[in-house]
Amino acid sequence: MDVMPQQPPQSPGPSRRRPLEVSDFSGASALSSFSDPAPPAELPPLSLRTTLRRAALGVVAGAVLVTGAVVAVPEDGKKAAPPPVPGPVSRALAATASGAPAALSDLTALIGDRQQWVGTHPSDARSWAVLGTAYVEWGRRSADAAYYGRAEQALKRSLDVQPGESGNTAAWVGLAVLADARHDFGTAKKWGEAVRARRPEEWAVYPALIDAYSGLGESGSVRTAVERFTALRAGVPALLQTARMHRDRGRHQEALAAARDAAGRATTPAQKAECLSLLGELAWERGDPAEAVRQYGAALGADHDHRPSLAGRARALVALGRTEEAQRDYRAALARLPRPEYMLELGELYESLGRESDAAEQYARLRGALAHDDGQGVDNTLLRGRFEADHGDPAAAVEVLDAAWGRAHRSAAVADALGWALHRSGDPSAALEYAARAVDAGGHNASYAYHLGVIQKALGEYGPARRNLTEALRANPRFSPLAGPAAQEALDILTTPPADDPQDARPAPDPEPPAPRQPQQAALAAPAAASHAPRQTEPQQSQQQQQSKSPGPQQPAATPQAPGSR
Repeated sequence: MDVMPQQPPQSPGPSRRRPLEVSDFSGASALSSFSDPAPPAELPPLSLRTTLRRAALGVVAGAVLVTGAVVAVPEDGKKAAPPPVPGPVSRALAATASGAPAALSDLTALIGDRQQWVGTHPSDARSWAVLGTAYVEWGRRSADAAYYGRAEQALKRSLDVQPGESGNTAAWVGLAVLADARHDFGTAKKWGEAVRARRPEEWAVYPALIDAYSGLGESGSVRTAVERFTALRAGVPALLQTARMHRDRGRHQEALAAARDAAGRATTPAQKAECLSLLGELAWERGDPAEAVRQYGAALGADHDHRPSLAGRARALVALGRTEEAQRDYRAALARLPRPEYMLELGELYESLGRESDAAEQYARLRGALAHDDGQGVDNTLLRGRFEADHGDPAAAVEVLDAAWGRAHRSAAVADALGWALHRSGDPSAALEYAARAVDAGGHNASYAYHLGVIQKALGEYGPARRNLTEALRANPRFSPLAGPAAQEALDILTTPPADDPQDARPAPDPEPPAPRQPQQAALAAPAAASHAPRQTEPQQSQQQQQSKSPGPQQPAATPQAPGSR
């Protein structure tokens, strides 16, 4: 029996059981009359057949456990039996109710449970919404975009049963989350703002709005949404959102403080891993790969299923020169979380090691993953633009990124990618505006500063180019196995004159200010100098200064030109 019928069925009438409210689950679950199905080891089942079979086994097992518990209770009744341990469905719903991530095994159990329930209660709008939102979360955490289609069907079924205008805002929130997962930030904003307008106290919508505003580059709206979310639901999720907001604005100390606070308050393994992984990201971005490795390792120690930490640790290991370990972690991450961005990173690592065939294989795999995601409605324009600009067709990168810009996807990341694609396609003049905007909005991002510096160098703006290339290498000298060395090479060209050129074509550095003199020394030296030194006219002073600076023959000043242009 397929739980995703092609046509919405006619409702047989209202269910006798009240629709499930996520807020009902704070430990003791209203699902306690159901047995928690045994979670499958891998992906959730696509039909009810397997789920029902497992549920039946769960009922039998539950009966055995209940019987054992009854036998174990003393006849005198003086000792009460211990409270039952919450099952995976209850744990998943409790995590959802607090805004925290559920463990993957618990999320799988929740999906199986809701599949079973809506199969026999198709008029339960709330359960359809819970199932659809759980599909989105599974799709994100497994990198399987096929689940987004199932999520869309479940959420639409929920709205068919009960429209959002009639109070089914949970389905609207689910559609906003789904649109964010597909990188359709305009649609996510539409659904999220519809919920906020109708129920501004609905805290669950604010993370979806924050993602949408971030993708659109609306930094003021991000700040407002984070503040509102914190006011409505203070705790670890709000601290994580605050830390990410500060990071995106280049306020690394504030981001670090919020992330540490979140890690200290986290209570579940999945939540702890999310906080520690963010600490790893912050360490990486400030150029401390050793600390990043430590934080990512701690995240994996808290939750070995936290697959993004494997890829994060691989990135940091590359920076430490531990490339064999990095390849191991990348392969492990891709085996369980085949995200296209990890394929690009591993391909660039292979390329930096001279393993061209392995790099080409990863890039081919990346193209296949992007094509698959396209078929599931996922907008991977940003990643496709970055890949094509450096490893494919820069003109195609400009085309897709310019289209994204036209759809109001104007984040710092899109501005940086579009600027770099324009430069790579041979138009650095058009690229400059976008690259500068990315640096202004994106905080201390080494990649953005590198791109801007290279563009300025191509335009002959050598002073600004030196400053941005220096900033890139200061922020994170090993930010990329390919771009990091390229940034150092570009800076070396700007700071070292060509060996075969007798003149230094570089712009003259700014003069250093004179060392300050002590007040007493200045007071004593002034009368003595005035009494012994002969007075000179202004032309004589100017002539002496020129002679002291230029003891050789006078030559006209050289016009700044690109190093090596001769």
